[in-house]
Amino acid sequence: MPRPDGRSNDALRPVRFRLGFIEYAEGSVWIEAGRTWVLCNVTVEESVPPWLKGQGRGWLTAEYAMLPRSTHTRTPREAGLQSGRTKEIQRLIGRSLRAALNLEHLGERTLIVDCDVIQADGGTRTAAITGGYVAVALALRRLIAAGLVPPEVLRTPVAAVSVGIVEGEPRLDLCYAEDSVAEVDFNVVMTGDGRFVEIQGTAEGRPFTAEEFAALMELARKGIAALLEAQARALAEAPELPPWPPEQEGAR
Repeated sequence: MPRPDGRSNDALRPVRFRLGFIEYAEGSVWIEAGRTWVLCNVTVEESVPPWLKGQGRGWLTAEYAMLPRSTHTRTPREAGLQSGRTKEIQRLIGRSLRAALNLEHLGERTLIVDCDVIQADGGTRTAAITGGYVAVALALRRLIAAGLVPPEVLRTPVAAVSVGIVEGEPRLDLCYAEDSVAEVDFNVVMTGDGRFVEIQGTAEGRPFTAEEFAALMELARKGIAALLEAQARALAEAPELPPWPPEQEGAR
């Protein structure tokens, strides 16, 4: 059966990065994956959680939220009490992006990655990871240029994509119309050297075979390879960012 947007089963949705989208963030990226749009901003804090103090290593944590009308019907704001889904996605984003770093080279600093879904059409968590890595790389470029951290602080690129079985067919990068009816659904996170960071998967409609699992992982590998190339192109074309730390008002 044809896909809702006419893609072949092994094709990604069009991916676009807009770097430096928010001028105040240390690293900022707007990512579009088809009709899913996520804004990823990175803040650098010169401190670490209490349980890391005195160890000479840094940390990365993530926050995730969906704007109320990012979906077909209004999603209420999570004021003060986050849903289990939000907490789980935040932990996934944090784990995934920490895999990209040598935290020992970060010093006692924390990177806070805020991922805000502007419009959702499936794959918001995977888009947040893929865009979040680019935002983290931008922030670290500024610290590297300032001589505060070595280039080795970035260990490997990281990207993520969804795969699933819809109407009996393995498909890459599911949109909402496919994700909502998928018989099998996976989110896959991988590094630039082809290793897995995380695989989240479930049989929504029926159990899947080992052969189907292998086919889905091959689709994920193909999709993530293309996303890694897109990340590299975006970073190669990145505009020059102001130095870090920024000038203080009144210090000119």
